[in-house]
Amino acid sequence: MKLKSIPPVPAVLMAIISVQGGAAIAKGIFPVMGAAGTVTLRIAISAIILLAIHRPNFKKITGSQWKLIAWYGLVLGAMNTSFYLSLARIPLGLAVTLEFIGPLLLAVSTSKKTLDFLWVLLAAIGIALIAPWSSNNNIDLIGAALALLAGAFWAAYIILGGKLSKTMDGGIAVSIGLVVASFVAVPAGIIEGNLHHISPTILFWGLGIALLSSAIPYSLEMNALKHIPAKTFSILMSLEPAVAAFCGLLFLSERLSVNEWVAIVLVVAASAGSTLTKPKKE
Repeated sequence: MKLKSIPPVPAVLMAIISVQGGAAIAKGIFPVMGAAGTVTLRIAISAIILLAIHRPNFKKITGSQWKLIAWYGLVLGAMNTSFYLSLARIPLGLAVTLEFIGPLLLAVSTSKKTLDFLWVLLAAIGIALIAPWSSNNNIDLIGAALALLAGAFWAAYIILGGKLSKTMDGGIAVSIGLVVASFVAVPAGIIEGNLHHISPTILFWGLGIALLSSAIPYSLEMNALKHIPAKTFSILMSLEPAVAAFCGLLFLSERLSVNEWVAIVLVVAASAGSTLTKPKKE
């Protein structure tokens, strides 16, 4: 079945599963490649794949477009690197839940409705449930901070991506942006010191991560956005933390506490609610 023939709603759901499945595989090779080495593989291979698909004409890109691409790519690289570093310290489901706070705050900041304070409150309660208030809590502070940092970069990525999509083709922008992102990821991988472990087997897994985390979901999402409203798309994307938790459980045997599952549910509810109450711009 061709990706373009998949109905929009199943396409978005498949994209979410693909991304989180890719993250689970990525975490699986951390013992060999490290977090920074793994993200280096993902970004470098994704860039090669998307450059081959879109074949951008660099001469036609204007100075203003290059400026946006540069910022977009740097944020993309920082977002992925900080997120993978967080995965090395905390479970996948918690990392995605904390990362999702960034887009959530960005969404509610665009509205002045009183109801939006409820969504912020729900998300805050969720964070409070997984915060390390006592020494018995096993949540790594650095890992949690890195996930929140990734969320801040995600919010910036959404803003920059929106601006960039209005000035040039999205596929070309992403492919070049990934090249710029490599200027963040590759040095981090070199500093970490595990790139010498690259082998044909590791490259095979790196290709799988690149396809599952970038090439396939990007294609599915772009096709879905042509057929469904942005609001519907955003509501479906709110499922990411829950899907990440299930992928962590299935593929990595990462078991979460009751409080952590409740936190995920609250963040998903807050994300979906903020999208539903967002004022229409049409």
